[in-house]
Amino acid sequence: MAKPHRTSLIILSRNEINGLRSLIKHIPVRAMDECFAVDYHSTDGTVELLRTHGIQVYHQKKPGRSEAFRIGAAKASGDILIFFSPDGNENPKDIPRLITEIKNGADIAIASRFMPASRNEEDDQLFKWRKWANLAFTMLANLCFRTSGPYITDTINGYRAITKQAFQTLNLDAEGFAIEFQMTIRALKHRMIIKEIPTIEGNRIGGASGSLAIPTGFSFIGYLLRELVNK
Repeated sequence: MAKPHRTSLIILSRNEINGLRSLIKHIPVRAMDECFAVDYHSTDGTVELLRTHGIQVYHQKKPGRSEAFRIGAAKASGDILIFFSPDGNENPKDIPRLITEIKNGADIAIASRFMPASRNEEDDQLFKWRKWANLAFTMLANLCFRTSGPYITDTINGYRAITKQAFQTLNLDAEGFAIEFQMTIRALKHRMIIKEIPTIEGNRIGGASGSLAIPTGFSFIGYLLRELVNK
C-alpha cells in the first residue's frame, strides 16, 4: 500500500478570534495540500478572519468536538488528517512533526503533554487536577487495551494526526471530548501504530475551555467501560 502523503489541516473553531489573531501567521497553511476550518456558531469574527486568510469554513450545526472531528474527516480530501485548535494550547510548530510521524509509518501521531521535554498547561500549578486525571485515564487505557508497542503517554490530547484510512476503520461514535480517548483506545485494540512527539502546551488565549471537567470525566469512564465490554 502506498504511503499517505496528501495533507489536510483541519482547524476546529468556536469563538477563537483572540487565539487566531495570535497564531494565524504561525499556522503552516500554505505548506498543506488542503486547509479548512470546521466552525460551530462563532459570533466573534472568527469565521471572517479565517476567510480573510483564504481558509474555507464549514459550518457545524450540531454541537460537540466529536461532531467537528467527523465533519472534518468527511470533508477532507487528503489521506493525512491533522486536527488543530487555535486556542493557544496547541503549538502550530508541531504540525510538520506530526505529519512526519505519519509519513514514517504511524497510523496516529499524538502531541503528548507528558513525555520528557514536554509541558502541560498546569505544570506551574500546585494542584494539577486536569493533568492528574489525564494521566489516570491514560494509565487505564494502557493497562486495559495495550498488547504491544510502547506505553502511550497521552491518550486524550486532541492535537493529533491520523490517516484517513485509520479514522474510517475506527468508526468513532463517541460524543464530545471523549472522541480522542475513544480514538486512542480503538487504535490500541486494532494494534495500529501510534507514535508520540513531545509538545509544549501553551496557556490558553482568550475564553475558557469548553470541556467541563466532571461531566467529561464521567463520559470517559462510560466509554472506557463500553470498550472493555466490547473488547
